[in-house]
Amino acid sequence: MTEEIRWGVLGAAKIAGNAVVPAIQRSSNGRVTTVASRDGDRAQAFASRHGIDHVLTSYDAVIESSEVDAIYIPLPTASHVEWCRKALLGGKHVLCEKPIAMTSDEILELIALRDSTGLVCGEAFMVAHHPQWAFVRDSLAEGLLGELTAIEGSFTYFNDDPNALKNNLALGGGGVRDIGVYPVVTTRLATGLEPDDVHAEVVRDPRFGTDRFARCTATFPTFSMDFYCGTQLSRRQHMFFHGTKGWLSVEAPFNPGTYGPAHVRHRSDETGQTRTIDFGDVDQYQLMVEDFARTVLGQKTELVFTLENSLGNQRVIDRILA
Repeated sequence: MTEEIRWGVLGAAKIAGNAVVPAIQRSSNGRVTTVASRDGDRAQAFASRHGIDHVLTSYDAVIESSEVDAIYIPLPTASHVEWCRKALLGGKHVLCEKPIAMTSDEILELIALRDSTGLVCGEAFMVAHHPQWAFVRDSLAEGLLGELTAIEGSFTYFNDDPNALKNNLALGGGGVRDIGVYPVVTTRLATGLEPDDVHAEVVRDPRFGTDRFARCTATFPTFSMDFYCGTQLSRRQHMFFHGTKGWLSVEAPFNPGTYGPAHVRHRSDETGQTRTIDFGDVDQYQLMVEDFARTVLGQKTELVFTLENSLGNQRVIDRILA
């Protein structure tokens, strides 16, 4: 293998075309060589748009291809583990969209497969790579806010299309799995802690059976975290960290650029002033795929966001949906 890994993509999903594949093509250590879709015309159009050389109509053929080192999976949630399993058993490294599984037990299976094959397998949580979250984590660790007492968050958008995959219960649709994962993962990344208890109020759409709104409370050892997520609300996202000596407000915590600039505001009680830290135009997707490629190439020992971290997040999601 050279100092660049060759990617194969299973499907022409929106997240692949708008974010991850362009990030791979811009990256310093990877290139998409192959894409497959069950719709051949769609696959060809996708390949032409992104400069991909090989177009296939079978996901299995991508895994079997000698032109592919790693597989990126942007398929519906309910099929993630199936194709992660097939790719790993087929000798390919795997980066899979979040949530990587439907349950924490499935992630335990993937951890065992990763370990037995010696391959790299990870979940595509791009937020783990954005420097604004490193800043929040370091600020909390340094005691910038004094004693952290409360965290608040939200993530919402509006989509009531009956044909949307996100509104298909059988495919793993619903707001908690799609966007509720983000307040959970960023809280865990920023604090390094896991909740002791989780409570949730979940409202389901009677047409689809999917959760369209959830209000959740997670009790951690020294603070509480409250957030809501919804798929039929005006678009919003925020994360707020409140301590005894100040607060941090992350203005566009999950999708900077789309939901607003990558700004973190800090209020200090000691100075009585509020400052804004600007992180500029950072491509968190490119940072993610470059980290994955460096791990595959043996330039680092493990991913920034490991399957063990995925397991911790999924355990919280399991408790919310229970």
